[in-house]
Amino acid sequence: MKLTKRLLAVTLAGGLLAGALTGCGNASTPAENSQADSSTSKSDNLKISVILNTLSSEYWGYVSAGAKAYGQEHGIEVNVQGPPSETSYDEQQNMIETTLTSGDYDGMVISALQADTAKTLVSGSKLPIVSVNSRLDAPESLSFVGTGNEAAAAEGAKAAVELAKARGWTEIKAINIAGVQGDPTHAERTNGFKEGVENAGGTFLSNETQYADSLADKAVTSMEGIMQMHPEGIAIILCNNDDMAIAAARTAQSNAAYKNTVFCGFDGIQSACESIIEGVETMSVAQDPYGMGYKSVEACVKAINGEKLDEFIDTGCSVITQDNAQKQLDTLKGYLK
Repeated sequence: MKLTKRLLAVTLAGGLLAGALTGCGNASTPAENSQADSSTSKSDNLKISVILNTLSSEYWGYVSAGAKAYGQEHGIEVNVQGPPSETSYDEQQNMIETTLTSGDYDGMVISALQADTAKTLVSGSKLPIVSVNSRLDAPESLSFVGTGNEAAAAEGAKAAVELAKARGWTEIKAINIAGVQGDPTHAERTNGFKEGVENAGGTFLSNETQYADSLADKAVTSMEGIMQMHPEGIAIILCNNDDMAIAAARTAQSNAAYKNTVFCGFDGIQSACESIIEGVETMSVAQDPYGMGYKSVEACVKAINGEKLDEFIDTGCSVITQDNAQKQLDTLKGYLK
């Protein structure tokens, strides 16, 4: 591990990260303004299907909570579904098909696990459709509600490079532990990480990207392989979600060569904030999943009412470090009360 002998620069980390802490995109804090003025005309007795990647993770729990909150506030029936995991493709496909053919719903919100399959399924549908979290590139999808994943990941990566420098690394190499290979959202995050690292003067080791299917146990295996390949240590480990970042950081805790490694996750969920406060995960790019759920149902209602939607509704992001992790944690806990 190429560390400088003088690590006084660590004290500069807060200043170097100050710009990142104000957030990326158009948001100042996660979920701020998530409950914007909404269209409530013709909302009586509406029924909307919300189909997510899964309901078995904290992140998707926030999306679900936001979607249901809009329904409760406006007297709309919102049915949230999700398959057991982010690789349960057939189960999600069945959910989409059932929604489209049942005739029970006035609109649909979807985060597609397989964009091409979903595009085929919704082809020709007259049901108002809004995509959330993952963009569905189909004319039937009237709007995408979510994060500019590539730009957000780039902001996180740049902050990670600055912190790695402050921790004494002179050779800034970064490896990505990615999610599901071929998933467009994860591809955008990987591309953003690469852009951010390289623009900040680091080296992104593209040929060493590890695909861990967004699962913590697979991230452990990936991190073990990275440590074997790089016994000298690596400056930055960039993970496409927080579950993988926490797992990778814990796996490396007993390895002295990785004690100054920056572990950057993505999502900014409660467990990430707690891990950052404890000094395990280093930082996270926080999305606003609650706002995504809320605004996607809001957009769907507007579409049902005949309103023209913006092609992209950006819910923003921010970089979470020890400086603001407690504030983010308090915000997230408030969503699930």
